[in-house]
Amino acid sequence: MSASGKWIMPIAIGIMVAAGANASYAAGDAKVGKTVFKKCAGCHVYGTKGKRIGGDLKGIIGKSAGKRPGVKYSDAMKNSGVVWSEGKLKAFLAKPKSVVPGTTMKFSGVKSKKDLENLVAYLKNGA
Repeated sequence: MSASGKWIMPIAIGIMVAAGANASYAAGDAKVGKTVFKKCAGCHVYGTKGKRIGGDLKGIIGKSAGKRPGVKYSDAMKNSGVVWSEGKLKAFLAKPKSVVPGTTMKFSGVKSKKDLENLVAYLKNGA
């Protein structure tokens, strides 16, 4: 094996390990996300029988915005046409009024990308 050839395998392994680390980060940590959810808990619940003004967020991914029964939504939310994908939810949680202009949700957004990843992992999978 040539001198340059002996470095190919360690470099390739290093790249795969780094990619795996980034993939796990991108997936988020639902247990940490449960803690981040405390920012939302003033208005929302997650899978409990309790009721808050913003409703239950369990199972929100794949659902249409503004359609859950028993929740009072703004016209902007009801008419947004948004279906909550992970990406759409991350964008909304980062800057709500940029995704649904006219929303009456009183939340300025989650600023940390890591917190967003963790929060969406929690909303998607529970903890």
